[in-house]
Amino acid sequence: MSTSMSHVPPHLLERYAAGESRGAPDVWWAVEAHLEACAACAGQLAEAVGRASPATAALLDRVWAGLATEVAAGADVRPAKTVRSLLGLVGAWRLRWVKHWAAPALLPRLGMTVLVVLAALGLDLADSAAGRFPSLVLLVAPVAPLLGVAAAWSRGVDPAYELVVASPRAGLDLVLRRTVAVLGGVVPLLAVVGWLVGASPALWLLPCLAFTVGALVLGELVGLHRAAVSLAAVWAVLAVGPSLALGRPTVLLAAAGLPAWAVLTAAFVTVLLVRRRAYTRLASTR
Repeated sequence: MSTSMSHVPPHLLERYAAGESRGAPDVWWAVEAHLEACAACAGQLAEAVGRASPATAALLDRVWAGLATEVAAGADVRPAKTVRSLLGLVGAWRLRWVKHWAAPALLPRLGMTVLVVLAALGLDLADSAAGRFPSLVLLVAPVAPLLGVAAAWSRGVDPAYELVVASPRAGLDLVLRRTVAVLGGVVPLLAVVGWLVGASPALWLLPCLAFTVGALVLGELVGLHRAAVSLAAVWAVLAVGPSLALGRPTVLLAAAGLPAWAVLTAAFVTVLLVRRRAYTRLASTR
């Protein structure tokens, strides 16, 4: 079943409302993806839930009634019409983006990543005249996304983790969405900061992608948080420490090493695709 269907068949809505989990996971993923954008099918689902579980329907009615009361009570405190409309559009876009792409704990982690990158920039600019150390921005860039990637599928930092893993869309699709959100925030920052200190993206972009995909692959086995921390530690030992000791980047960040990073990235992507259902089967403790 395709997410581009006109509407969900009634019998699937009835089974979805009843909490049936039999059948291909892709079918339920497609149903849930369609319900997110189709008000007509969402309305039919509400009716199906009322038939399948009257208690659930009654609870939802009470929740909505309570929300309506709270909204009405605060109706007098509002900005001007134009400002309110603008805030509504921005808020709707932000909520939609957060809902579909970002992990709940992404923003604080992105903030911490920004601070680390800016600190590396400051140290690079301070050392630019002396030239005693290699670019810290270049050394940090390959592992900069890992802090955000670690939150893409983690029970410890996601307050709605149990709900997320129980949804039909849980698994690699959700992890990849959240990972893209991380890269979308970190890579442009690294590009700008790297340009300021002369760290070419050609040297750090492939290692950055390799570490990101490698964290996803290793995360299938030990959990994303442990995978991210482990890879960052390995990078610190094999690249950051020796580069600072030698006063220049090691071969891991040289142009000659880029083909190896490309091969490694391709290998990680292949493993991830072959084991694409692994995240759906992960235990909740991971």
